Amino acid sequence: MEATAREFNQRASQILSAAAGGETVTVTRNGVAVAKVVPIGSQEEVPSYPVGPMGDISLPDLGLPDLTDEDIEQTLRTMGG
Repeated sequence: MEATAREFNQRASQILSAAAGGETVTVTRNGVAVAKVVPIGSQEEVPSYPVGPMGDISLPDLGLPDLTDEDIEQTLRTMGG
């Protein structure tokens, strides 16, 4: 089910009843989803702890040389010129 922010404001008790009955309600503002009202215990429940800022990422291999801290510091020193 989907409801606009205005509909949510005007029909909050009906939307909450729908959620209590097992339905997930997506609330939109200007056509963009901004919130979900989900039944308690649903699989869409938000974890009570952060799962990471971005999740797993993989970076492409750019073929650049491995630099030590000393290499980086030396490069930075010579750039200050």
